[in-house]
Amino acid sequence: MAPAGVLLWGLRRLCRVLLFLSQFYILSGGESTDIPPYMMKCPSNGLCSRLPADCIECKTNFSCVYGKPVTFDCTVKPSVTCVDQDFKSRKSFVLNMTCRFCWQLPETDYECSSSTSCMAVSCPRQRYTANCTVRDHVHCLGNRTFPKMLYCNWTGGYKWSTALALRWVTDNVHDLIWAAMWCWLPGDATFDHHVPALSVGLAPLCSPGCAISRLKKQQARFS
Repeated sequence: MAPAGVLLWGLRRLCRVLLFLSQFYILSGGESTDIPPYMMKCPSNGLCSRLPADCIECKTNFSCVYGKPVTFDCTVKPSVTCVDQDFKSRKSFVLNMTCRFCWQLPETDYECSSSTSCMAVSCPRQRYTANCTVRDHVHCLGNRTFPKMLYCNWTGGYKWSTALALRWVTDNVHDLIWAAMWCWLPGDATFDHHVPALSVGLAPLCSPGCAISRLKKQQARFS
């Protein structure tokens, strides 16, 4: 066979192989060999019952009783592998969980976004709409991402409880100073309209609670 004939025969065989591969790709649905994004969360050959929610698909229904145990039939997503209690490979399994929607979960089972624009020390205390997402290992009914109204907890870099304490001290600093001064006086001492001069080294004669009580009595005299 001449060299030109051999080359032509080889090209024909190559075209047939390429045609076969293209038809096979079309018949198989054109599936890509790329790794699905959810595979980053799916452990290989772990227990099926321990797989994160993103790795499985379950036939759930909303007719169960809230708070009661319930079972659902589940299958693993493509490319996910898992085993049962006997370490046998499974594609389908039964999932045990508690009947409740995702937004009914305890606060420890989901994470929510925070807000830095609301006033934590306002009265009444303000709320904001947070976006909450259920943790990977927790199973529940409905959408795993949901909105929720939460109290403002941070302001100016301080937690709400700290900011509230600072606000109280600021609002009551005048009374605190007068109460502290009252501790240095005998029980029968009174304030007229002048601040008494305190002797150096004079020891306090009453507790803070007593001082505040004296202060209220003295304020009542001037009112």
